[in-house]
Formats: sequence, structure tokens, C-alpha cells
Amino acid sequence: MKLLFATGPSINTRLLVAIIASVALLATEHRSSKLDSLRTALSFFVDPLKYLVDLPTVLIDQATDSVSSYGALKTENEKLREEQLIDQTRLLKFAALEKENIRLRALLENSFKLGEQVLVAELLSINMAPYEHIVVVNKGTRFGVHPQQPVLDANGVVGQVFRALPFTSEIMLITDPNHAIPVQVNRNGLLTIAVGSGQLNRLVLPFLPSNADIRPGDLLITSGLGGTFPQGYPVAVVDEFTSQPNKAFATITATPKALLDRNRELMIVWSNSASVPLISKPTVNEAETKTNAVK
Repeated sequence: MKLLFATGPSINTRLLVAIIASVALLATEHRSSKLDSLRTALSFFVDPLKYLVDLPTVLIDQATDSVSSYGALKTENEKLREEQLIDQTRLLKFAALEKENIRLRALLENSFKLGEQVLVAELLSINMAPYEHIVVVNKGTRFGVHPQQPVLDANGVVGQVFRALPFTSEIMLITDPNHAIPVQVNRNGLLTIAVGSGQLNRLVLPFLPSNADIRPGDLLITSGLGGTFPQGYPVAVVDEFTSQPNKAFATITATPKALLDRNRELMIVWSNSASVPLISKPTVNEAETKTNAVK
């Protein structure tokens, strides 16, 4: 129940008292430090209220920073993953280039040892049917390649040029059943013929008697007979010798020295003295022009 007549001071009186008290406190604080202890005591009650009022703003700012940091870290992580994938792909390519460099260095070193004109050709395709071992390389007649040229890798004889086209050449491997190569045993000079077996890692020597002086581990090299393969190229290593008393010839197999299933680059060899030049010679007019220029 409300009172009809107010008994306390009016609102204006209260405001005036508050203003006078504030001015008195300000003047007292300005002239002396008597109110410091009171300020310190009141801070124990006022400061927690300040932190409580600022708490929602602080929590919102921290949450915003956390979300922003998470988004930035996620974006950076995705970017780093993409860069890692690209770098791994490049490393794979560099590894392949390193292997290719090693193979080419081996071919280059062996080309100097051969002492004959050679041409490095790159493998294009392979035809390994049961009765046909043919590979195609990217060098043809425009580089001077012709049929029956010997083909080698860094380890031994690979085969010979079977068909030469302007831009490519077909090479018959020594393991082709239709291929035969005259060889000799490096240990004692025994002459024979190595024939392709149709298997990529095996040659057959079908024309040696059971009492032939040949044994597992003997190195077979080209004999130079037939005019296709110059003498002295490694061909294969004998891995099995089985004598058959009831038959005229022994069963002898050998493993090719060349890595027929791993080659990417091959060497085409010119063995004759008048090899086809790979660099065109200057014409008479060009020679005269150079001579005049020198003079």
C-alpha cells in the first residue's frame, strides 16, 4: 500500500547531496592520500566486477581468434600437402633421370671401349610374342642405320637391325627363335653357334658334341664369323651343360649378358671401315667460301 505523503528527502535533495559528497571526495583525494587505503579496499570488490563484465568480450575474441587460426592452419596444411605431392613427383622424375643418366654414361663409356662408330637409340616399343622377339627404336635410315647392323647395350650383344625405316628401326633380339649368332668360348676359343630359344633369358647351343670342352660359367663372345658381329663382343654365359650319351649333341644353355628386359637405350654399331657419317660434310662451294673467309 503506497503512502499518500512522502516522508523522506526529495530526489533533488538527494542529487545535491551526492554532488557535494563527490566534490568533497575529489578535493580530499587531490590534496591528500587519505583515501588510498579506502580505494584499495574497494578494489577487491570492484575489480572482479570489471573482469566479469569484460569476460564475454574476451571469450568472443578468443573464440574468433581460434576459429581464424584453425582456418589459416587448415589452408596452410592443404597447401603444404600439395607442395609435398609436387615435390615427391619431382623427386620421382629426378630419380628416373638419374637412372637414365647412369645408363647413358655406361653406354658412353662402352662406346669408347669399342673403338667403332656407334649411335645411341631409344626404345619405342616391344613385341615379345612367343616366336618373335622384336623391339623398335627411334633411329632409322636418316641416321645411316641399315639392316644387319649389330646392336649392343652396356653389357653385351642385344641383337641386330632387322628392318630399317626412315624414322625407326626394328631390332631382332638374340633370343628370337629365328636368330643365330656365331660365338666362341672365351676360355679356349671353341667355335659354335648360339640360337635363340624364344625365352628372354636363355640361348641354346645345339651344335656341340657331348665331349666338347665347355663348362658352366664360360663366357661366350662373338667370333667375327659371318661378317655381321665384329669379334670380341660379350654374348652370354654358359649356365648348363648336359651330356646325352645316346645323342650326338649335348644340351647346352646360356644366359645373355645384355639386359634384354631392362634396356631403354641401345647402341647401334658400325663395324666396317667406311662407316656412314652422322654429320654431313660441307659441299665444294661451302668449302671454298670457308677457305676465302680464312684468307
